[in-house]
Amino acid sequence: MRPNQLVYPFESEEEKSIKIEDRVLYFPAPNENMTKFCFHDLEYFGNENPIYVEYCSGNGGWIAEKAIQDKNINWIGVEIKFKRIKKIWAKIKNYSLNNLIALYGEAEKSTQFLFEEASVSKAYINFPDPWPKKRHAKNRLMQENFIKELYRILKPAGSFTFVTDDEAYSDQTIELSLAHGGFKSIYEKPFYLSNPEDYGASFFDSLWREKGKTIRLHTFQKI
Repeated sequence: MRPNQLVYPFESEEEKSIKIEDRVLYFPAPNENMTKFCFHDLEYFGNENPIYVEYCSGNGGWIAEKAIQDKNINWIGVEIKFKRIKKIWAKIKNYSLNNLIALYGEAEKSTQFLFEEASVSKAYINFPDPWPKKRHAKNRLMQENFIKELYRILKPAGSFTFVTDDEAYSDQTIELSLAHGGFKSIYEKPFYLSNPEDYGASFFDSLWREKGKTIRLHTFQKI
C-alpha cells in the first residue's frame, strides 16, 4: 500500500512525549533523567540478534532492503524528518519487517540518550547533509562529539560506515575518526573505497552516480 493509504500511528510531529507504537520510536526531545533503552526487550525486537543502526535513513530504501535480506539482524533507522519516517514505516508495514524500527529524532541526541553502551554491532551513516559552505560546516553530523557517541555504543570490534559524495566532508571525517584514537580504518590510505559496488541502493547514491560524482565509502572499526 502507498504511505498515504496507511493509518500512521502518530498524528503529527508536534507530539512531545517519548513513545513507541507500531515499530515507530518517537523521540522529540531528550530528558536528562531518562534511562537508556534496551532494544532487545520484547517491546522493541524481543530477541538477542545483533543491532545495526542507519543514520540519515531518508525514505528508507536502503535500510528496508537490508532488513528484507537478513532477518537475523535487528535494524534501527534514524531520521529527523517526519514525512520520511512515515515512508520508512510504510515499508515496514508493506514488507512485514519485524526486524526494523523507525526512530524519529535527531541523530546525536538519539544516540546519546537512547542507546546503551556497547549495544550496537554496526552503524551506517549514509549521505548526511554535507553543509558545503564553510560557515555552515559546524552543522555537520560527523563531528567529534558524535564520533565519541559512536565509540560508546559500538560493541568491541564493532564498526561504523560513512558514505558521502562530498570530498571535504570525507576528509574531515577521516581526520576526526583517526584522531579519536579508538578507531582504525579497514582501508589503507586514502582510507576509503571509491564507488563501492553491492553496498545497497539509496536515493542519493543513485542521484550522485547519475551526475558522475565519486562516492566515497569509509569504514572505521573500534579498537
